[in-house]
Amino acid sequence: MSGTLNVAVIQSPAELNGPQARLAWLTQALEDHANQPCDLVVLPELFQSGYNVGNKVAEYAEPSDGPFARAVADLAKKHGTAILYGYSERQGDALFNSAQCIDKNGQVIGHHRKLLLPPGFEGDHFAPGNGCELFTLGEFKIGILVCYDFEFPENLRYVALQGADLVTVPTALGAQWGVVSEKVVPTRAFENGVYVCYANSCGQENGMNYFGGSCIISPDGSDLARAKSGSEFLHSCIKKSAVAIAQDRLPYHKDRQKLPWI
Repeated sequence: MSGTLNVAVIQSPAELNGPQARLAWLTQALEDHANQPCDLVVLPELFQSGYNVGNKVAEYAEPSDGPFARAVADLAKKHGTAILYGYSERQGDALFNSAQCIDKNGQVIGHHRKLLLPPGFEGDHFAPGNGCELFTLGEFKIGILVCYDFEFPENLRYVALQGADLVTVPTALGAQWGVVSEKVVPTRAFENGVYVCYANSCGQENGMNYFGGSCIISPDGSDLARAKSGSEFLHSCIKKSAVAIAQDRLPYHKDRQKLPWI
């Protein structure tokens, strides 16, 4: 149907050990939902390597066209869907906490390197990215922000002002930060009038507990689908027209220009 996109968010178990186990799990998950029409599947932050795995993010790191990417491209072609996932990216001596989207033809159509690295593990292992570009899937313009990036209102506002209809957010949200999933994500969608696909892990990984709470949020800030604390496959058919309706009804982007300090 013109102007629609079938999106899925997969909330995957955090304890999957290494890229091969993660690829096998994804292969089975896609097989299990092969009858569910999908144009885009969104997976969590660092899905390829695992998040709380210490120095293994360097061991598992690969370029954007590495072996894990090629395997995802094969899955995308087999199932006729774009797949967006987080991975540990190596470029020369630098590591990035990245996410990329591979389309149903097996081509990379969107890529993002996490801009803002919280203190601790990430800052010790990754270099920050620089910039955020949209990509197109069907009639939708789509942006990627990774986890902490999304928690700064300036970032989502920037992406929305570039014309994004949908913002995808691979994340690794710990159990103590449930307010982000439950309150911040719907608020960001509402105040910008865009769809949000928020993909988290679940369970435990090397002592870190994940909140779960993956969700698909409409431009009016309401839940279209929301996961609990276990593995889930969320699905929704989103409509591009809902973005224009939301932004016309509450023209925050236009009216903010009337503020004397803008």
